[in-house]
Amino acid sequence: MKKVTITLLVSLIAVCLVSTHCQAKSKAKHVVLIGLDGWGAYSVPKADIPHIKQLMADGSYTLEKRSALPSSSAINWASMFMGAGPELHGYTEWGSKTPELPSRVLNEHGIFPTIFQVLRDARPEAEIGCLYEWSGIKYLVDTLALSHHAQAPDYNKYPEALCNMAEKYIKEKQPVLLAVCFDNPDHVGHQAGHDTPGYYAKLKELDTYVGRIIQAVEDAGMLKETIFIVTADHGGINKGHGGKTMQEMQTPFIISGKNVKKGLEFHESMMQYDVASTIAHIFGLQQPQVWIGRPVTQVFK
Repeated sequence: MKKVTITLLVSLIAVCLVSTHCQAKSKAKHVVLIGLDGWGAYSVPKADIPHIKQLMADGSYTLEKRSALPSSSAINWASMFMGAGPELHGYTEWGSKTPELPSRVLNEHGIFPTIFQVLRDARPEAEIGCLYEWSGIKYLVDTLALSHHAQAPDYNKYPEALCNMAEKYIKEKQPVLLAVCFDNPDHVGHQAGHDTPGYYAKLKELDTYVGRIIQAVEDAGMLKETIFIVTADHGGINKGHGGKTMQEMQTPFIISGKNVKKGLEFHESMMQYDVASTIAHIFGLQQPQVWIGRPVTQVFK
């Protein structure tokens, strides 16, 4: 009997140690992902974006993250959230609402696995949200895996609405994972053109919203336990995107906050679908076999 008791005790201790180790793998309690549609990496050195540049100084970044092809919206928002490219998730056009190619795998909600669903499966009670301006986002995030999702009203009439929604949600709900998807500077890129005074004016405006979201996280008492990610789906050239120029394909990836190295510019290869994998890594989650993304582990302490 003594041997059986000792064996059981050792087993219980081993289970506890494994559980503790799994919990310790989490890098932060919260992740706030801020996406700026149409934000090309080429613009960063010239842009007046003090809040974003402070995140760069306080964290790690690359200006060489590449989009999936074609370098346009639905393809790349899907890749960002789904940890794989269009060959696997199947969203292949600018405004895809459903996959044009059969998704390689479908989850229980009938959609390719997203970071939101992977987190939901691991933490059923987690507060998970997505707020956006472009209606196309809702087809790519697996809304059934979210606690809350909402589209902001017309930006032209209510330019601060999405920021206001994000501030309110953060302070009221303290989400574990929140994606805030702004539909600019893409619109200005199509109207005034990329790399124009109007484009840089819009980036300056958006930077104020990033600053307000950071402040909301601090006001909610989450700042010390949060990792911020600021990135984009694609860049652009002239008044368009979707092609194979570096201005269209290279986007910034900025990560800052708890357990992130400071002042690191990294040059290792990063693809759009590595964003989902990096978020999974932050939360200590095992990513689905069908994902091809790799976490950018070099940015963490």
